[in-house]
Amino acid sequence: MSSRLITGDKFESEKEVELSLRPKNFTEFTGQEKVKDKIKVFVEAAKRRGEPLDHTLLCGPPGLGKTTLAHIIAHHMDTEIKVTSGPAINRKGDIAAILTSMKPNSILFIDEIHRLSRDVEEYLYSAMEDFALDIVTGDGLGARTMRFQLVPFTLVGATTRAGLLKAPFRDRFGIVERLNFYDRASLVQILEHSADRLKTNLTAEGAEEIAKRSRGTPRIANRLLRRVRDYAEVKGDGKITTELAKYALDQLEVDQLGLDPMDRKILFLIYEKFGGGPVGIDTMSSALSEETDTLEEVYEPFLIQEGLLQKTPRGRMVTSLTIEHLVTVYGLPRTVTIRNGVASQTGFDIET
Repeated sequence: MSSRLITGDKFESEKEVELSLRPKNFTEFTGQEKVKDKIKVFVEAAKRRGEPLDHTLLCGPPGLGKTTLAHIIAHHMDTEIKVTSGPAINRKGDIAAILTSMKPNSILFIDEIHRLSRDVEEYLYSAMEDFALDIVTGDGLGARTMRFQLVPFTLVGATTRAGLLKAPFRDRFGIVERLNFYDRASLVQILEHSADRLKTNLTAEGAEEIAKRSRGTPRIANRLLRRVRDYAEVKGDGKITTELAKYALDQLEVDQLGLDPMDRKILFLIYEKFGGGPVGIDTMSSALSEETDTLEEVYEPFLIQEGLLQKTPRGRMVTSLTIEHLVTVYGLPRTVTIRNGVASQTGFDIET
């Protein structure tokens, strides 16, 4: 699903640009105020005691700044950070090699930590609790267990699916924080900061228009900003105004609610073909030629969070908000209404 312009997942081609736009300290980091304020206190207390920060788990949808926060923590702790990801660690030896090379009070950041294998996850238990690794040498009756002492360190894990972590592993994190979607004002600040670094002329109104369609996610906002900048340079005079932003985003097929063609296809299907729902996920999968897992994990979360899609025991339904959007923006006939949480359909236009 990395081909979706409005996905929060990271594109390989974006890594260098993201690094240039990434905030370097807490002052530059916009949004997530409650999480940020708490982490600042924890970091300062650990520094004053000369101890490593407690192991930290950062949860939340992709693109909200979990990796950025890990680097900011390392910056304020005045220590190095080693970066890896769950899928990259296949064996116990991989994590042992990383841990034995750590410097005192340094940080190990594991992205997508929920994708660690069970063996590696359990191998980290003693490392996190006792700063030690148990290494088995030999085979059979001659096998011996040796304990290797590690320097104190901080494990910072980032996950989009905290529920997949085993409870014993999750309980070993002293700090657990969840990042939420950003409000529009915070996204406008982030866009203005990014435009300044990209040396792009962005008006306040243009920033507002991009923020409105960014699905509450800084990574998407910055991605849209770069694409709108392209249109501004080719179709305009380089200045991103409201009109230019609207034109560019319409060309990119990202609508006023941040919906892309697949999002709209899902909502159109339920509204037009199934009378507003409910419709089962398997039926939707067949009608859309998409895997059920893809629908549930990639497309539905945002639609549900925004109140555009409702899950019921009988299947998926559109909401009154969806109906208003499809009728007013896309000109569909008002043939579905929601009464007492139930969709009903007639053969002629009706009032909701």
